[in-house]
Amino acid sequence: MYQIYINHTALIITETIENSLLNSQKVDYEGFQFNRFYQQIKDNPSPERYLLVTKDPKKLFKEIRYSLRYIKAAGGLVRNEENKYLFIFRKGKWDLPKGKIDEGEKTKVAAVREVEEECGIKVTSVDEKLCKTYHIYVMNGEVVLKKTTWYRMHANNQPVLIPQLEEDITEARWLAPEEFTIVKQNTYPLILDVIERIES
Repeated sequence: MYQIYINHTALIITETIENSLLNSQKVDYEGFQFNRFYQQIKDNPSPERYLLVTKDPKKLFKEIRYSLRYIKAAGGLVRNEENKYLFIFRKGKWDLPKGKIDEGEKTKVAAVREVEEECGIKVTSVDEKLCKTYHIYVMNGEVVLKKTTWYRMHANNQPVLIPQLEEDITEARWLAPEEFTIVKQNTYPLILDVIERIES
């Protein structure tokens, strides 16, 4: 199964329909053209979930990937010794620290680098890979598909946070799980997905 976010809309490409997907709007696979679908839903401000069922989700995802500019990024879900998690406030929304992988750079190395640069901290350890997310946005007039690989991380004894202002980050903050409401009320759907994985 592949889940691609376009603003607040999720396109789920799958071979089987799980119970959790039954309420999704179905998209007809026959004659499906991603560019046409994108133009129809890109400006929709309401959260929507579309379901496209196909025998070969991987093939369709590759077709979409190769039709767009593809960027790889990495980021971290960082926990400290007080069981609080690190969030950033960027361009009016709560987010998790992440950024583009440099050419030749290992994914995990990039994830640590971006977290440290964006929040002014030192990561003390990196755990297993948490998940991968995909989202589509426009950069310099070009439609881009970004894949972000997320890692669980720890940053102990890092009380001072320094948001990277040149990356439009105006705040970095440690939040306990019971404080996640402030994030959930003003974030992106893919960030909600990442949070839900750590809460389960």
